[in-house]
Amino acid sequence: MSRRVGQTGLMADVDAVIVERVRASFARQGAMSTLGAELAEVAAGHVAITVPVEPRLSQQHGFLHAGVVVAALDSACGYAALTLMPEDAEVLTVELKVNLLAPASGDRIVAEGEVVRPGGTLTVCHGDAYAERGADRTHVATMLATMVRRRAD
Repeated sequence: MSRRVGQTGLMADVDAVIVERVRASFARQGAMSTLGAELAEVAAGHVAITVPVEPRLSQQHGFLHAGVVVAALDSACGYAALTLMPEDAEVLTVELKVNLLAPASGDRIVAEGEVVRPGGTLTVCHGDAYAERGADRTHVATMLATMVRRRAD
């Protein structure tokens, strides 16, 4: 089991089966693989994904493309929701809103997804993305997303 300090300051147990389920699903994602993304942290209601800042993922000014930042945040929020779902469930994004706060440049971005309110059908998540260069960290985007629970095929 993994443990994490949540917003309440309490430690939340994360079953190893849930962690493996998230890791296996993430490994099947072609989009995240194409971006060079890595699953950095899995906890109950929380997931962090890192993406390297590389020229092949840039926009015309040399910053990491906003679409890459949004994709990482979307996946982080979706997997955060999945950590709280039953074994026979999977999630899909049904709505998201992103505010881009600063250009993303540096060594990597860290996209952190957190469940705000879990539900039987809909789960609301919040995500934040940070650009890191050495010890410097800049908040580059924030997201509010809604995930829908569906039965796994």
